[in-house]
Amino acid sequence: MIAEELKKLIGQDVKLEHPVNLTHGDYAFHARGKATELVEKINKEKPDWLEKVEVVGSFVNFFLSPKFFVESIAEINKEKENFGRNFNLKDKKVIIEYTNTNVLKPLHIGHLMGNVIGEALSRIIEGSGAEVKRDTYHGDVGLHIAKAVWGIKKLGGILEANLSGQVEYIGKAYALGAESYESESQFAEEIKEINKKLYENSDNDLAALYTWGRRVSLEHFEELYKKLWTKFDFDFFESEVAGEALAVVGEFLKKGVFKESDGAVVFEGEKFEPSLHTRVFVTKQGVPTYEAKDIAHALRKFKIYPADQSIIITANEQDGYFKVVLRALREISKDVAERTKHLSHGMLKLATGKMSSRTSEVITAESLLANIREKLGERGSDEIAVAALKYSILRQSPGKDIIFDFDKSLSFEGDSGPYLQYTCVRAKSVLEKAGNKAVYGGSPSVISSVEKLLYRFPEIVERVAVDYAPNYLVTYLTDLASAFNSYYAANKIIGSKEEAYRLALTTAVAQTLENGLNLLGIKVPAKM
Repeated sequence: MIAEELKKLIGQDVKLEHPVNLTHGDYAFHARGKATELVEKINKEKPDWLEKVEVVGSFVNFFLSPKFFVESIAEINKEKENFGRNFNLKDKKVIIEYTNTNVLKPLHIGHLMGNVIGEALSRIIEGSGAEVKRDTYHGDVGLHIAKAVWGIKKLGGILEANLSGQVEYIGKAYALGAESYESESQFAEEIKEINKKLYENSDNDLAALYTWGRRVSLEHFEELYKKLWTKFDFDFFESEVAGEALAVVGEFLKKGVFKESDGAVVFEGEKFEPSLHTRVFVTKQGVPTYEAKDIAHALRKFKIYPADQSIIITANEQDGYFKVVLRALREISKDVAERTKHLSHGMLKLATGKMSSRTSEVITAESLLANIREKLGERGSDEIAVAALKYSILRQSPGKDIIFDFDKSLSFEGDSGPYLQYTCVRAKSVLEKAGNKAVYGGSPSVISSVEKLLYRFPEIVERVAVDYAPNYLVTYLTDLASAFNSYYAANKIIGSKEEAYRLALTTAVAQTLENGLNLLGIKVPAKM
């Protein structure tokens, strides 16, 4: 990258930044000491890719040459879909866990947040040369299952219908079970009894209802994952690790990591780190909690796929929980704990505060996407609806809550996913009209802001992978789209004296936008 060449020229590892105002140069750093002498020295021996260097206040500003920008366009068009990729994580293996649904419950907008962020980070880390495996961890045991099975039984048992109808039916059944559990002690006792029988696998009729509901849920999740452009390599289930969870806690209870307390087994987090707290790992009834199962799950992942790093993505309401679980894991396997990282995200909320949902008070992923498609009208499609949603989520810095505003998110005029898709399709349509005859030659009379943004793409991809922050890429792509649309409005492309170069520039823009959108998990439609 050109930034590394600049550092060699400067003779020290300075922190280079891009000035906000493009007229202030392409790179700058805060100088200490003999800035004037340094600039004089560089100007005497400057390479052909550097136009000039100047001191402005306490900063040294670097202006790249027209030759550099012209060559960078040719390089982009040569690299094509590989432009922006790097090998910083070559030979590294990473497993990323996200979405983590509960079977027999709707996939709600919280799961949607995790899916969008997890898929984008998976693609970005792959773009840095790592081998990435995607996994999701399903909750398939526990009281929520019993509530849904109780509801299915009350509503008449297994429903013969298409998948959509069955999903809606199970959603209603769960809502009925959840509400009844809270409102009537008799129903609560019935649901607890179902939970016990399912755990023991002692009732064939209940097992049949559960098996049917589980299959419907998993088929529905796969249907949604396809729309969201996600494909998991591993589907893990909570029910698979209960035995291992009890064994691990039992072993480390003897070693003093855990402690018996009122018949339960706990981990006293505050004794290991003052900021932590105590959590139960095995109940008085001898049942492993989520905490214990998450320990067993973390260990099994490394047995199945020996990764250099395991990343777990959840909502930030689980931050305190994971701090304790990962601290307990450190006492059990320091190696696995050091290779396991928890990343959290905020909550997804609607600007209106309300939205219709067919299944319950919970806003489901399916109902949100349906609402988006409906508001898009004739221009609506799954690809555009998903782009609107993903952009709204990924544009925010990690950890912050997201306010989804339908009007802003569905706009084709700027600061939205559909806007980026539209700009890419527009650039491709120009090339199509020209017969895709772009000649990578010639030079422009003036270097525009488009060239001054294009070459930065690989730097952005690197930064996103290091900081786990897709919002940097979203901001960059939006700036690039805006610059190209301004260029398109002000310059004739086909039939101009600079046609060859301008077609090459348009090709580079289309390629960079598509590469960037692919990294975010957003498809580019053929037409819009």
